[in-house]
Amino acid sequence: MRGSAIETNEVILRLRETSSIPIEADSICPDRFVSRSQAEIEALPVLFGRRKTTLGELFTVEGGNSEHIVVEGDLRHVKRIGQGMSQGRITIRGDVGMHVGTWMRSGEIIVDGNVDAWAGAHLSGGVVWVHGNAGHMLGAAYAGETRGMRGGVIIVDGDAGTRAGERMRRGLIAVQGNLGEFAGARMIAGSLFVFGKLGARAGAGMKRGTIVALGGTEDSLLPVFQYACSYRPTFMRYYLQRLREWGLPVTPKQIEGVFRRYIGDITTLGKGEILVYGP
Repeated sequence: MRGSAIETNEVILRLRETSSIPIEADSICPDRFVSRSQAEIEALPVLFGRRKTTLGELFTVEGGNSEHIVVEGDLRHVKRIGQGMSQGRITIRGDVGMHVGTWMRSGEIIVDGNVDAWAGAHLSGGVVWVHGNAGHMLGAAYAGETRGMRGGVIIVDGDAGTRAGERMRRGLIAVQGNLGEFAGARMIAGSLFVFGKLGARAGAGMKRGTIVALGGTEDSLLPVFQYACSYRPTFMRYYLQRLREWGLPVTPKQIEGVFRRYIGDITTLGKGEILVYGP
């Protein structure tokens, strides 16, 4: 599952100049590039601050008519890459701004760097793999929306910020580093794995779903979670074996290990669970 950039039949975009002005680049999407020539791709619209401009004014473009896109440069202020994509692959080489892969339905986004807030928000399919750290609200719901991530997979090699998986409905998020506060807040369903420390106040308002803390917890769990038992979940072996096949650092001891089960949030529906590895 771990991927790298396609070396042939791809469109390569390079940011012409580093800028602190936000660039709204939702046109960088395989759905928009397929069946378009290089000139047509260069003419696609973007916002540079409040000014409407074209992709070719801000990026050099090599190639055309491809669902494989490589984006390079100082992209920390470039937003919405891959928004709504339903096919293909995007490889981002370097740190990138907010809203990567929001409303994504299928395909693959590989980030060789860090991502800012809201990566994978409202994801419903496909894969977002971040070979770095992720900002706040990973796979979460925008304000006013009742459901966040609805399917697909998000993997972060480093740490992730606060409120990851907020209002998550389906899908899988796996964070290999530490996870910030309020992970899985108001979670409806789905699975959230953290290999490092699980931050404070995890699962606040959680209705259903599973949060798995393989590296323990940063703080004690909220009192709205009640200890249920210590056991070896059958389903956990399948999940952990699949994560191991993808290259995540799952050990045989974890696959066969004992987990402490806490159920909650008892102030809501109370059918969620937090599983903490270790007796």
